[in-house]
Amino acid sequence: MKYFLVAGEASGDLHGSNLMAALKEKDPHAEFRFFGGDLMQAQGGHLVKHYREMAFMGFVPVLLNLRTILRNMKMCQQEIVAFAPDMVILIDYPGFNLDIAKFVKKHTKIPVYYYISPKVWAWKEYRVKSFKKYVDQMLSILPFEVDFYKKHNYHIHYVGNPVVDAVANFRQENEGDTWQTFAEDNHLGDKPVIALLAGSRRQEIKDNLPAMLQSAGKFSDYQMVIAGAPGIEPEYYKQYIGSHDCKIIFGQTYRLLQYAKAALVTSGTATLETALFRVPQVVCYKTPIPHIVYWTFKNVLHTKYISLVNLIADKVVVQELFSKFFSVEAIQAETDKLLNDYVYRDNMLAQYDEIIGILGAPGASARAADVIIGLQGK
Repeated sequence: MKYFLVAGEASGDLHGSNLMAALKEKDPHAEFRFFGGDLMQAQGGHLVKHYREMAFMGFVPVLLNLRTILRNMKMCQQEIVAFAPDMVILIDYPGFNLDIAKFVKKHTKIPVYYYISPKVWAWKEYRVKSFKKYVDQMLSILPFEVDFYKKHNYHIHYVGNPVVDAVANFRQENEGDTWQTFAEDNHLGDKPVIALLAGSRRQEIKDNLPAMLQSAGKFSDYQMVIAGAPGIEPEYYKQYIGSHDCKIIFGQTYRLLQYAKAALVTSGTATLETALFRVPQVVCYKTPIPHIVYWTFKNVLHTKYISLVNLIADKVVVQELFSKFFSVEAIQAETDKLLNDYVYRDNMLAQYDEIIGILGAPGASARAADVIIGLQGK
């Protein structure tokens, strides 16, 4: 079969490449054309447009690049019509992909599958109407989304979470690794590690890292290690590290989590990855005008939590110190509990195990491929 995929950012490229690999296993004659990145290109097929030319975030960048975005949209539409695929698979990236879904539904008879639902449960719930109208099948990677869509009378498929697969693959590939090898490879001392995951964007690092360092630096029996984000140079971190005794390691976030005793984590997928490695954590996220941001969160957004860990559990498993709750003192107090209150630690780890059970076994990409090919055969 012929597959046209659209991914507009790095995470979509990763998940898209894994899905393509799974589709090839089940469909030896699979032919791909796509908007994506290097990882998808490595799976074969024709890369029409790289996501680097599409990833505009925020109101001002989108406005400044509107002509480019519209040109990319037109190109995508023309490529789909010319390629005449058996299906179009859209991966997250809602602003662009919902318009593509609408075009495909209005101008062709090609079925539209959406892999990895946009987070409309947090805000923009009105977009569910567009999904019901323009998307034939939704494949979700978050279990709580099933109930969310059910209340809108929209059936979706939960296929498992790719992060579970990534962690399982890492553990299998690094089975022989040891703390001693990790410490030697990265010139670390003998002290146990507090991991600092300060986000993937410069602004997140600028906002969160100084308070993380100041808080974790109070625990002199531990060493601080920063998980360096892809695309961020060491010098950027060093301006915030200053006189703190702290190492930065790049490309080894999972390895770092495997040996960390506790973690200070900026919200995002990293909170779930930390939980899957069973590392006690506190979520730290500084915002501007914190009291207004918190009011907006409580009164405008349609979600109780900011971290995937708490969202999946549907309860407070990890403390979320964001907006008005964010402070050095609060982070330090919570870190102290993570390190020294063993009842508190054990309770958090037990709740992690519940989350791991909710997420299910590895194999998200394979299950997604099964659903897609199975539905197409009907």
